[in-house]
Amino acid sequence: MKKLYLNTGGFDTIFNDLKDSFDGELVVNNNEYTLNIKSKWARGTIKAVRFEKEMSYVNFDLVFNNDVTLSIESLPTAPVFFAYCEKGTLTHSFGANGAQSKVKMNQTAVLNNTSVINSVLSFESHKPIQFSLVGMPTIASVKEENVQMVSQLKKRFTTDSGQYLYIGTKNHKIAEKLQELTNIPQKGIVRSLLQKSILNSILEMEIAQHSYNYMNTFEPIMNLATRQINEIKRISSINIAEVLNTASRNFLPRIFKEKYHLSFKPYNQKLAS
Repeated sequence: MKKLYLNTGGFDTIFNDLKDSFDGELVVNNNEYTLNIKSKWARGTIKAVRFEKEMSYVNFDLVFNNDVTLSIESLPTAPVFFAYCEKGTLTHSFGANGAQSKVKMNQTAVLNNTSVINSVLSFESHKPIQFSLVGMPTIASVKEENVQMVSQLKKRFTTDSGQYLYIGTKNHKIAEKLQELTNIPQKGIVRSLLQKSILNSILEMEIAQHSYNYMNTFEPIMNLATRQINEIKRISSINIAEVLNTASRNFLPRIFKEKYHLSFKPYNQKLAS
């Protein structure tokens, strides 16, 4: 059995520890991480997207050559993690000797741990495992626009004991969003905006489905998320070069309005207070 220990270091530290533990190759591109592993310990990939001091996403697609336990310290930002098992079985316990809970294929789990006891993930050898994690901090440097979301996460997914675990069936709408997240073709800032928008919508849907008024809140969130993502894609398709080359400055407002359905205001126009 191979035993791994992850401390409370940042994203870079965690991925470098995983790289060293599994003898893998790590590629970092802006806020995206890809760890390719083909060694005596395992084969497969670990991919992640990180937004500084905000949400994060990690996908594991691996086959271990030995039984593996991964012991994780409680993080200072007290994140809530949503786990989605797509293949195989993921086993969790609070502490090495704690009661074990299994997350099977097409199941989802919610985890929060602020206690002094580590969370332990266990994996069986030679059995493919594929699962995704979406995490959101609940303390420290939370942006103003996330205050309400963090409040809802704390209310629903934390306990006085510092240990929270819920296991349930897969939500197909959220599964579709995860698939959409992994298939974004855009690059650069547009890719980052789409990733962040999709992750936000996943977190909002998780909060909604664990609320008492689930049916009343879920569909509006889905509709809003879809409109936001479509708007980002639409704006990213604007050909600014075409606009500048074919129009004078006085003609810009009409082009933006007629072709791209965007309103245009001069930079020195006063805004209503």
